[in-house]
Amino acid sequence: MTAVYHALSRQHDASLAVAELAAQLPLAQISIVLFFCSSRYDLKQLAAAFSERFSDTQLVGCTTAGEISREGYEAGSVCAIGFHHAYFSCQAQVIEQLDGFDLLRAQRTITPLFAKLPQANHQHILALTLLDGLSSQEEVVLLQLETALGRIPHFGGSAGDNNQLRRTHVFFQKQFYSNAAVVILLQTALPFQVFSGHHLVPRAEKFVVTAASADYRTVYEIDAEPAATVYSRLVGCDPEHLTATVFALHPLAVKIGQEYYVRSIQRVNADGSLTFYCALGLGAVLTAMDNTPMLPALAALFADCEKTVGPPLFTLGCDCVLRRQELAERGLLAEASAFYHENQVIGFSTYGEHHEGVHLNQTFTGVMFGQPSIDTIEMEIPCDR
Repeated sequence: MTAVYHALSRQHDASLAVAELAAQLPLAQISIVLFFCSSRYDLKQLAAAFSERFSDTQLVGCTTAGEISREGYEAGSVCAIGFHHAYFSCQAQVIEQLDGFDLLRAQRTITPLFAKLPQANHQHILALTLLDGLSSQEEVVLLQLETALGRIPHFGGSAGDNNQLRRTHVFFQKQFYSNAAVVILLQTALPFQVFSGHHLVPRAEKFVVTAASADYRTVYEIDAEPAATVYSRLVGCDPEHLTATVFALHPLAVKIGQEYYVRSIQRVNADGSLTFYCALGLGAVLTAMDNTPMLPALAALFADCEKTVGPPLFTLGCDCVLRRQELAERGLLAEASAFYHENQVIGFSTYGEHHEGVHLNQTFTGVMFGQPSIDTIEMEIPCDR
């Protein structure tokens, strides 16, 4: 018996793409289908096709800044994962209107989902979040959800729109939403390990944010100078030449405790300010970071997870779009795709990653599931379909 099923379509037509996915998935055996799609699709047509073909199946997903299929990096595709109901019991809910999200709303979201799961094996639960990547609400929403989740491991990613930075969407059941999030609880007897990692190390240079709007994730001044001027001087180019590739190769981070958390730049603005993918406040200290080789760091991260789960079944990954851009700049996309293929990675390129209530940038964050064993089969989660 297969615990998970993978599907991929590179069809440009939304209806044909969904039909191709449905043909690859045994829907009657699936607890939930999770998909990641290019924002180049006509989303109204895509939603209508999903409603027709997946009408009796729990269905969640989001738009991307690129997809990761069984074959590696994709662009302009839709890929999906079907979780077999003998191994996974899954419950999902959409959260609309993220502004002002508080702990009470978080509890009202999580508690009913938790109650619908089989009461046996409650220790085998993890949470996945998908969130509008241009909502600027990740920090607040993730913190409140993490509090409501308690000790349940939690990871996820922020939806993208192929680097257009216009509008991103999450999907729940029959429609796409903006300014929204989807929370999925997965209960399984399979071994799993939630993880997050990156390949960046701190340099000596440090800077202080001296004018900023945390609500808009925009830094106006660094060290009392226009933010873009200071950053351009650091990376050695003129402000008008700042691009996503430059941001990927020259990241900045804040230090919290003993850990460095990257705060990736999204764009440079006409007034010389910088807008980030994560919130930054007045007085934040930024550290310049260096890029070490990415793929050896990723291989070490996977090897560490395998110590916990044993031989891997597959990995669900949320991969920052700036990592993909760095790989492209260094000519390593094919090598990375081969690594993902060999390690059975499925996922998407994000506008931010979620790990244990924290909003991250330039990480590979996800969950690795181990292979079913005889003991696992005997512990099959009862189906609540």
